[in-house]
Amino acid sequence: MVDYLGKLFVKDADNVTDRGVRRAWGTLVSIVGIILNIVLFIGKFTVGFLFGAISISADAVNNLSDAGTQLISLFSFKMAARPADRKHPFGHARTEYVASMIVSVIIFIVGVTLFRDSVEKVIENLKGNDETVFSWISVGVLAVSILAKFWLSYFNKKVGKKIGSSVMEATATDSLSDAFATSAVLVALLVFRFTGFNPDAYLSVAVSVLIIVAGTKILREMMELLIGETPDPEFIKEITDFVMSFDGILGVHDLLIHGYGPNCSVISLHAEVDGAVDVFVTHDIIDNIESEMFRKFGAQTTIHLDPIVTDDAEVTALRTAVLDKMKEINRDLMIHDFRFVRGTSHSNLIFDIAAPFELNLTDDEIIRIAQQKVTELDDSYLIVVKVDRC
Repeated sequence: MVDYLGKLFVKDADNVTDRGVRRAWGTLVSIVGIILNIVLFIGKFTVGFLFGAISISADAVNNLSDAGTQLISLFSFKMAARPADRKHPFGHARTEYVASMIVSVIIFIVGVTLFRDSVEKVIENLKGNDETVFSWISVGVLAVSILAKFWLSYFNKKVGKKIGSSVMEATATDSLSDAFATSAVLVALLVFRFTGFNPDAYLSVAVSVLIIVAGTKILREMMELLIGETPDPEFIKEITDFVMSFDGILGVHDLLIHGYGPNCSVISLHAEVDGAVDVFVTHDIIDNIESEMFRKFGAQTTIHLDPIVTDDAEVTALRTAVLDKMKEINRDLMIHDFRFVRGTSHSNLIFDIAAPFELNLTDDEIIRIAQQKVTELDDSYLIVVKVDRC
């Protein structure tokens, strides 16, 4: 169904790295969501009003807010598709993150409002004031709504993964929570029909809590993306393996990935190369890697050249010995940019230590312990070290 709609309404639907194609997918999904949610709102609000079911009416208002969030999504895709300009050299793709945050806030507000109304209805029920009337029409409307919301969640999830859209994934989560919420309302209505006990208000409280949790979760995820979070380890490995696959690359370190929205990344890294190779030859390799990185990952990449000594057995052995000593401090420590400068009274070992953020040592403590470990190799060795957290 998703592929069929894509072929019908999206030109070149599989070319998801193209801004125009992403915008077309976003427009399609948003319009489908707006129409479906408005229809559900009209149906639920009508039966909720006619038969006095607050949970159904509240669920209808939730659908109306969903239609509003789809309008926000539609706007965000239009903004995100705009090309880079002088004020925004990395484009406008992060607009989707902002839109997702707005969606999450709306979800949260709807949840809080529903919670308040549900508590008031619980209090009224305890006083014996219950005006709910059972109707099979309500059951039918709710059943159709559940199926529609499950489909809408699947639709948003699949297209969201296809084009890498956080706002669609947020909408998919919202639609899924809506489906479960409406299921709870349907169960309450059937319980009322066959037992006489009306759990409508109590289930509305539970539903509102679920909606609040869903909104909070989306908001937290989007804040992490905007603040800047650690890239996916699999993505880091994929980039490292790709760079290492080129002849002449001996090592990769200081890899930084800056995300500016879906399909928009800026990457910088250091590549170790044989210092004995002609610099023009090595530079050509680096140029090729940067070009291939853009083609494969859609990322603007800057690679710093780190020449290392490969034909000096003493330096190679010393580097291995120093690395082993660093592993004694912590098995996750790595070293790079290793150089050895021999002197008369002492010799300098110059290198960088890559340390994980989780290591419970300050940079100064790492350097102090590293000096002690290197002295065990030779007390004439002094280290000149910089600690990189990764």
